[in-house]
Amino acid sequence: MNITEVDSLDGYEALHYCEDTDTGLRALISIHSTQHGPAAGGCRLWNYASLEEAKTDVQRLSKGMTYKNRSAQLPLGGGKSVIIGEKKTPEMMRAFGRFVDALDGRYFTAEDVGISPSDMEIVAEVTPYVAGLEKGEYASGDPSPVTAKGVFACLARSVEYRLGKSDLTNVKVAVQGLGHVGWHLASYLHNAGAQLLVTDLNNDLVKKAVAEFGAVAIPLDEIYAVEADVFAPCALGAVLNEETVDQLKVSVVVGAANNQLSGPDIGDLLNSKDIFYAPDYVVNSGGIINVAAEILKCDDPSFVSSRIESLTQTLDKIIELAERENIGMHSAADQYVEAQLNKA
Repeated sequence: MNITEVDSLDGYEALHYCEDTDTGLRALISIHSTQHGPAAGGCRLWNYASLEEAKTDVQRLSKGMTYKNRSAQLPLGGGKSVIIGEKKTPEMMRAFGRFVDALDGRYFTAEDVGISPSDMEIVAEVTPYVAGLEKGEYASGDPSPVTAKGVFACLARSVEYRLGKSDLTNVKVAVQGLGHVGWHLASYLHNAGAQLLVTDLNNDLVKKAVAEFGAVAIPLDEIYAVEADVFAPCALGAVLNEETVDQLKVSVVVGAANNQLSGPDIGDLLNSKDIFYAPDYVVNSGGIINVAAEILKCDDPSFVSSRIESLTQTLDKIIELAERENIGMHSAADQYVEAQLNKA
């Protein structure tokens, strides 16, 4: 196994690259900040077109974790890891675990896109710096339902703020992505009386949502242009760009995906179009809150629930800041979190 530290972007603490010829592992770990505690963030399996593309993504995601952890008032820093490829094996996951272990606790990993709690159980065979486990005294399991619960609460608050509706009855929500979090969110929305328009690469999941939730199936490329009250991006990041935002016919954007904006200018564009954007790293922090209880070995049964309930309070503070400064929600969220970071 060969682990090297490679050049990282300004403002980042470290970027590590690992190659293991025996297992085929090619992986990166980006540590953005350990200012408030060990860096924490999930591991993503993705078939990147190049190593440079993977570097860009893992660093962007790790900075998002710093902001997410601080917005949730967690004693953790920000980090992220990616495994480059389409397939994984138990041997590869053990090699990844040795990679994590080599950083001596500066980074805690967990599951993300393409990685499951069972994969993390394999990683845990070789390192203690792992969370999102299904077994053990402090095991937190799959964080997806908790993430979805936080997104749901912030979606309801956003609808109340922007549309003046006290509940979600007959509110139309276009859900992009029916993976673990997206599916749970769709279920919560259905139970609250919302009308769902859904799309996903997996057509079987779309059919299941139509059958179970009475959802309307929408082709992948048409989800941006549907007429709805809310657009909920729950797939991969950077889906909001000039082309897609120009198609939106919604009043609110709230979703579970990380790094939804392709750039800060897109936040300005949403604001100019009077589309309310609930910052992704604020509303989707339920998963890391759940994982944090495991990392911190927390015995307090209210640790997770109280912090999930506080997400809407944080959102309200950002709304107040945006109104006071006459700026977009994305800028207000960054200002709010950077003020928290500077309190160290």
